[in-house]
Amino acid sequence: MTDSSHTLPMDLTNHQQIEALGRRVLAGGQLEPPDVHWLFELRASADVYDLMAWANRIRERFKGRRVQLCSIVNIKAGGCPEDCKFCAQSAFYQTGAPRYGLIDFEPIRAAAAEAKRNGVLSLGLVAAWRGLGQGPLLDQVCAHIRAVAAMGVSAHASLGLIQSQAVADRLKAAGLVCYNHNLETSERFFPKQCSTHSYQDRLQTLHYLRQAGIKICCGGIIGLGETRADRADLALAIRQAGAQMVPLNFLHPISGTPYQHNPPLPPLELLQTIACFRFVLPQADIMVAGGRVVNLRDTQSLMFMAGASALMVGNYLTTLNQPVEKDLQMIRDLGLEPGQHGDPQPAQATDTPQTQPVAVAPAATPA
Repeated sequence: MTDSSHTLPMDLTNHQQIEALGRRVLAGGQLEPPDVHWLFELRASADVYDLMAWANRIRERFKGRRVQLCSIVNIKAGGCPEDCKFCAQSAFYQTGAPRYGLIDFEPIRAAAAEAKRNGVLSLGLVAAWRGLGQGPLLDQVCAHIRAVAAMGVSAHASLGLIQSQAVADRLKAAGLVCYNHNLETSERFFPKQCSTHSYQDRLQTLHYLRQAGIKICCGGIIGLGETRADRADLALAIRQAGAQMVPLNFLHPISGTPYQHNPPLPPLELLQTIACFRFVLPQADIMVAGGRVVNLRDTQSLMFMAGASALMVGNYLTTLNQPVEKDLQMIRDLGLEPGQHGDPQPAQATDTPQTQPVAVAPAATPA
């Protein structure tokens, strides 16, 4: 006979609340801010796994089995005049990261060709500088964008602050499909990350991009020392910004930066974060980007169960990723399919989760 004298009764309250919120999202509803904060504050591992199961249903309902893939190429490295505390490329910190000026097209062509060989049909052009204004630099960037597009690769970019609507319009005219500009964290916590530009500067850049008709990729970095409430507010701000792509980076502490000694977050807490973003942004592509190998470790494949529908493959800006072939095998082993922008979306299924049955997306600026 089993001794049940020490067995505690199961509290189903959280289970029922997660289910109710999951069903609301599956039916096309939207979570209110108190709901979002409640999900981010869940602590018990059983609740987190429950949350992930519903996030997986939501991913399949709105994104199907395709995983969007994207890679990036650094077209200008190091010496950035901004003081973002997490960034290895800031001129404020001695990190040993590479430094070079704007490259010519040959390395970009090689990166685009390699991406195509791996079935990755979008390439993000990333530059370490404050941003773009009118002038010869913008002319060169637009030439690079046109050349990438001519190779049959979707041209994405992450080029810092956009200084005017005219600049965004020129990028669009050159063939830019998607632009990454992360909010990084909550508006409340952002001033502790950067003092050389403001949260409003970032929001203004997103406004210019929307006006130009450029797809918005906007996410953040988890592990800066933010609270769970900061993460919830970041997800809500990204929803308000209308982002179609949402890269989630996990801090990879770099020696020489102010965050070099930040302790890593537990993998299960990071998976919970992915799942919460899926609940808040059911129709966006949630992309796991920088820091996933060092932070998720052996739990990487669970990011898709947690709701991720996109993946950055290939190396990051100043740190290494795992081989592309390993990522592709991981995706296929899970019964998922590497996809691409413009693939047909899956047919809309019923709202019953039992019958419900994932992207690299624009450059995310990982370290």
